[in-house]
Amino acid sequence: MTVAQDQAAPAKADPDNVHTLYKHLRVADVADALDGIGYFDLTLMSPEIRPLWSGMRFWGHAATMRCVPSNKPMWKLDTTEDIVDAHGHWFRKHGHVKLPNDLAPGHVIVTDSGGGREVGLWGSENTMGAIANGANGIITDGYCRDTDEVIIQRTPVCVRHRGRTIIPGRIEVVEVQTTIACGGVQVRPGDIVGADGDGCIVVPAEVAHEVATHARAILLADMNARRKHYATLGLPADSSIDIDAIEAYYAGV
Repeated sequence: MTVAQDQAAPAKADPDNVHTLYKHLRVADVADALDGIGYFDLTLMSPEIRPLWSGMRFWGHAATMRCVPSNKPMWKLDTTEDIVDAHGHWFRKHGHVKLPNDLAPGHVIVTDSGGGREVGLWGSENTMGAIANGANGIITDGYCRDTDEVIIQRTPVCVRHRGRTIIPGRIEVVEVQTTIACGGVQVRPGDIVGADGDGCIVVPAEVAHEVATHARAILLADMNARRKHYATLGLPADSSIDIDAIEAYYAGV
């Protein structure tokens, strides 16, 4: 089973929908473009925040969550049924701040974990739920658990750590759709956020169109150079040098 990596991108780039301009770009292309306009390393997340599985790539508008460590203990539960429903008991007593239900498809959920101790704020079920609700991916500077299942599902999640424990008594979401810090950089709702095997990066919304234009040119130049090496070495062509497909996707932009 593979989760789609961009649920909102059309067959061709749409200049009025900026995140579609990033569909085929690599994090490295975008980093080079940001360097070119003077944003040297300002928006590179910590290299410790990595995709959970190889081959992952996604882009989208940031939807942000700010968490803090809980200062309230979880109580002892009496039955197996209660233990299975531990999250329900916790949320019914203390509440649970959620992202809006009307987020546009193609967003990326970015989570500031508040530096809390080990806790699987994200796991195999709620990450799939986020994708089903239109997210292209999830990035957290904290933990994800159930990571074997996340990898099998090919759910696009980038994390700093793998964890084992559950939410009650450990972490609370206190605010959504606000400016946060993740991986040492600022992330605002609507910024463009992306990830691939090289890590995670943020593109401030006000330069997103400009960066996409430069990054696309960088990508095509690299593809042209590598295609020549493929020919010299007698290597079979693959999608990473399919220039025609890239030019067709961006035609008219």
